Amino acid sequence: MTSSRTRTLTLLAILTALSVVLGRFVMIPTPTGFLTLLDAGIYFTSFYLGSKAGAVVGGLSGFLIDLLAGYPQWIIHSLIAHGAQGYFAGWTGKKRILGLALASIIMVGWYVVGSVVLGQGWGAALASVWGNLAQNFFGMLVGYLTYRVVTRKRLGKN
Repeated sequence: MTSSRTRTLTLLAILTALSVVLGRFVMIPTPTGFLTLLDAGIYFTSFYLGSKAGAVVGGLSGFLIDLLAGYPQWIIHSLIAHGAQGYFAGWTGKKRILGLALASIIMVGWYVVGSVVLGQGWGAALASVWGNLAQNFFGMLVGYLTYRVVTRKRLGKN
């Protein structure tokens, strides 16, 4: 039994580390800033391992990225926003579409609230919505495609 727990913890640690690297060091330039692949790691984990694993990887990777990037004021906000994003994205079956919608709304919405709470004002908070939505949907697409490739390879299909 401990070997299964150890294996699960190791996999979560690897996925968290990979998500941190994708979120902190892989940046795709856009006209309004840049997109990272943090959300791709969160969505992949949620699709592959489910809600709890998605919440752990999402929360920890968002927390660690802000810590490493020198934005400690955002640590708690990222923990909550990306943890909830990972949790809801991991819903399956008939709740999958609702879960993806909630994951997107909560992540983007929490960053709006975080911007206001941290004193950046409503203008800056609302201006961040489009970038966060773009990163969220880009991450959802890349995470889903990666999930499909991994599960296809694992099942032995080419």
